[in-house]
Amino acid sequence: MIDIHSHILPGVDDGAKTEEDSLEMAYAAVEQGIHTIIATPHHQNGQYNNEKESIMKHVELLNQLFDNKNIPLTVLPGQEIRMYGEILEDMEVGLIQTLNNTKYLFIEFPSGHVPRYAEQMLFDIQVAGFIPIIVHPERNRELSEHPNKLYDFVRKGALTQITAASLIGKFGKNIQKFTNQIIEANLTHFIASDAHNTTTRGFNMKESYQEIEKRYGTDMSYMFLENGQLLIEGQNVNRFEPKRIEKKKKFLGLF
Repeated sequence: MIDIHSHILPGVDDGAKTEEDSLEMAYAAVEQGIHTIIATPHHQNGQYNNEKESIMKHVELLNQLFDNKNIPLTVLPGQEIRMYGEILEDMEVGLIQTLNNTKYLFIEFPSGHVPRYAEQMLFDIQVAGFIPIIVHPERNRELSEHPNKLYDFVRKGALTQITAASLIGKFGKNIQKFTNQIIEANLTHFIASDAHNTTTRGFNMKESYQEIEKRYGTDMSYMFLENGQLLIEGQNVNRFEPKRIEKKKKFLGLF
């Protein structure tokens, strides 16, 4: 299994604090059946900045550590980029780290809203030859209230990645429900852990794949698994015709 979203690099953001934490996360990942993991530290989120050169060095050091400890886990470079206006300019000067140096790029929205310029920025990223992947859309309040915005982004070429913990209810019933609506409407293409530690924000990948298989069948489960592999190879991923999520109308009246 490949996990395309994690905070396993030590001491760079709100994920693993020490190498010991990274080792604990690595053992937990292997136990889940994960053999390859993309380290995606936060960038430009108002608290943490992690630029490409630094990420590459940290990834190299972590791979050496895991190799020394005989942990069968390969770490690949990535970055979780909070959407900001100068992404493409920073790409040109080598500050942006795509996922395993492919055309795929993680884009994070603030948790409460979607930036007004998001549609234009997602378009510009694609024109520049990259494919934006919106991370954990199920945890964005504006998208949950206005799911047609997510539909429009996907219809116009953006991809999305949902969080394993969301699917199995770790963020509450409302987020779990919206996560399933996103899957059913073909509005997501990857499932990943977004793991920060082994306690409060663990991997949950094995459990979430069991849930997908039980609820949607082996074909859907295999599609998500295959997309992880296709992503790290830089190939085009599986995607299906997106559908709108119909919000149920509340009827008011006298009875």
